Amino acid sequence: MVIYSDRIDECISFYSRLGLHFEKEQHGQGPQHYAAVLGDETVVEIYPANGHPTERIRLGMALSGGHADPKLAPGRHVITDPEGRKVDIHVS
Repeated sequence: MVIYSDRIDECISFYSRLGLHFEKEQHGQGPQHYAAVLGDETVVEIYPANGHPTERIRLGMALSGGHADPKLAPGRHVITDPEGRKVDIHVS
C-alpha cells in the first residue's frame, strides 16, 4: 500500500504510534520514502506527494492495541491521520 503525503514526517510519526516500524528506502533514482513490513508481509510505504494526489481515502487495518502509543482498547477506533485520511482500526 502506498500513501502519498505532503506531510511525511507527521505521517511517519502518526503511523509509527500505531505500531508500524518504518525504514528509509530509495529504489534507483526514485524518491526517498519510508516502508514498513507488517506481520503478514504486507508493505506500507509513505512517499512524498510530488504532485500525486493525497486523496481522502479511508484505510483499514487490524492491530494489537498494545503496540499503539497511546495503547488502544480492544474494539473499533476511527482516527484521522495528518493528511485528513480516516483510519479505521480494529484492535484485538
